[in-house]
Amino acid sequence: MSNTVLTVSNIDVFYGSSQALFGLSLEVNAGETVALLGRNGAGKSTTMKAIAGVLRIRSGTVQLQQQPITNLPPHRIARAGIAFTPEDRQIFPDLSVEDNLTIATKLGIQNKHVWTLERVYEMLPLLVPLKNRLGGQLSGGEQQMLTIGRSLMGNPEIMLLDEPSEGLAPIMVQKIGELIESLKNLGTTIVLAEQNLHFCLGLADKAVVIDRGRAVFSGSLNELNANADIKQRYLSV
Repeated sequence: MSNTVLTVSNIDVFYGSSQALFGLSLEVNAGETVALLGRNGAGKSTTMKAIAGVLRIRSGTVQLQQQPITNLPPHRIARAGIAFTPEDRQIFPDLSVEDNLTIATKLGIQNKHVWTLERVYEMLPLLVPLKNRLGGQLSGGEQQMLTIGRSLMGNPEIMLLDEPSEGLAPIMVQKIGELIESLKNLGTTIVLAEQNLHFCLGLADKAVVIDRGRAVFSGSLNELNANADIKQRYLSV
C-alpha cells in the first residue's frame, strides 16, 4: 500500500490572464516534511493556495490519499484532511485565543480525534496564559502559534504551513522551528513554504525549489544543501 499522502501533478495556475504556475508537481509521503523553497514571488504561496482550493487550477491534478480533490471548494478540502495556515494568519481578531482554537474543532478522518484543546495547549504552552486575550492583541509570533494550533484542532492528515517564520523576531523563529520539529517527531505530515533555507535545515526531509512558477529542483534537503549552483541561482545563498 502506498504511503503517499499528497500528489500534485503538473498543475497550471493563473491570476486572471497571467500564468503563475507552470506544470508544477510534488509528492509528499506520510510523516514527511517537504519544503517549498524560493525567492519572494516564486510561486510558493500560489502552490499552497491551489492545493487548499483557494485558487483554481487550470490544468493538472491534486490527490489526497489517492482521492482527487482538484478544485473542490476550500471547506471540502479542509474536511478531507488538509489544514492550510496562510502567510497572513487570518485569525479572528475579535475572538479570544481559546475561541479561535475551539471554533476550528473537527474530528479527523474516520472520526480520529487526536488533537484536543488540552493537547494543543500542551504543545503550545505559550498560548496558555493568553487564552482569554483577543487575537488582535497578540504579537506576530503569538498569532503564528495560534494559527498553527487552530490548524491542529482540525485533526488534519497534512498541514500546509505558508511562510511560518516570515517577519518574526529571531527568538520566535526559533520557537516556531522547535514546534515544527516536535510535530514532525509526532509523525505529522507537513508541507512548509519558506524563503529561508537555513530555517528548513534539520526540519525538512525533501525540498522543491520553485522559480517563476516552475520546479527547478526536487530532491532531498541534503542534496539541495550540497548543490551550490541551485542555492546561489535560486535561493541567494
